Amino acid sequence: MYLQGLTAVLGICLISSFVSAEVVTGQDPETGLRSWTWIHEGVSVQLRQLLPDQTRAFFLGRGFGRDEADRIGRSCVFQTIFRNDGARPVEYDLDTWSVGHQNGRLKVRTREVWDPEWVARGVDDAARIAFRWALLPSVQGFEPGDYNWGMTSVGLAPGEQFDLSITVNIAGEPVATEVPSILCAEDR
Repeated sequence: MYLQGLTAVLGICLISSFVSAEVVTGQDPETGLRSWTWIHEGVSVQLRQLLPDQTRAFFLGRGFGRDEADRIGRSCVFQTIFRNDGARPVEYDLDTWSVGHQNGRLKVRTREVWDPEWVARGVDDAARIAFRWALLPSVQGFEPGDYNWGMTSVGLAPGEQFDLSITVNIAGEPVATEVPSILCAEDR
């Protein structure tokens, strides 16, 4: 279903100020949800919008209370798919990624950023473990052919627009780029 959306690409090819790469945008014809995929030397990072209600329901089903599930749902969450279809090993660290929003820079809300908040709010261990497993790992390495996915959160309100600065290391060499004009899903 989602691949059909990608074949109906609204695609654009961008030259980044950091590295020449391709950014392809797509839209699922059934849901209207959008995606952004950065591709360079066989490495790709895809962000797919998740509706706040989808995210709320997912975390309610994993033991979060309504207030906490709403907090996550309203924090601009994406399904993120990281692939290494290239020929060299790749690593990333989400602490090197940042969100450009309203002339400022924010950090991606990683597991390590969220966890102290859940502890302070008294979220039980089982729900916190489910949360950690649902999010994209904060640091990961990939050999050729490897991939992984998980949720990422940028901490913005539904409907907000931002630019995402991404840095990956391909065979130990840093590659940095910016994916412009990403939209947080509306709260419908």
